[in-house]
Amino acid sequence: MKAERIAFTEDRNRIISLWSEVFGDSSEEIEYFLVNCEHKKCLGLFADGALVSMLFLVDCKYASLYGKYIYAVCTKREFRGNGYAGALIDYAKSLDCDFLWLIPANDGLFDYYSNFGFETKLFSCGKFADSVEFDEAEDIVSYLYEGSDYAFPKGMVYSKTDFPPGFTGLKR
Repeated sequence: MKAERIAFTEDRNRIISLWSEVFGDSSEEIEYFLVNCEHKKCLGLFADGALVSMLFLVDCKYASLYGKYIYAVCTKREFRGNGYAGALIDYAKSLDCDFLWLIPANDGLFDYYSNFGFETKLFSCGKFADSVEFDEAEDIVSYLYEGSDYAFPKGMVYSKTDFPPGFTGLKR
C-alpha cells in the first residue's frame, strides 16, 4: 500500500484500533482521552482508505505564544520505515502556530525528532517560573505525560521563536 493522503480525522474506530495496536492501551483508556481532551485534533495518514499513521495535536501556550503538543505518534508496524510519521510531523510544522513540542517516550526517540528540527529545551523539574499550559482538565494534563519513561519528563521544541533552554513544560 502506498500513502495516499494526510488529513484530520475524527473516525473513533480507526483511531482506537491503531492506538491500541501500537501502544497496547485498552479501548476504554483511549476513549477516555478522546472524550475528555477538549482541544485536540488527530492528524492521520491514509493508505488504501486505511488509517496507517497518526498523531494528535493538543492546543497549548507558552507565555503569549500559541502552540501544539504532539502526542501519540504511531504507525502500523507493517508501514514503519516509510516516512509516514515524518510526513505527519512535517505537515504539523506547516500549521499556523508558534511552536510544536513533544516529550519523547524514551531516549531512543530524541535523535529521531531532532531530524525534524526539534531541540531538547524542555525540562520538567518544576523549578522554572514559565511553563507550557493546557486549557484542559488536570487529569487530562496528567494523561498527556503518562507515556514517558521519565519521572520528570524532558522534551523537545520546534519553533522559529527562540525558546530559552530550561523552560518547563510541566505545570503542576
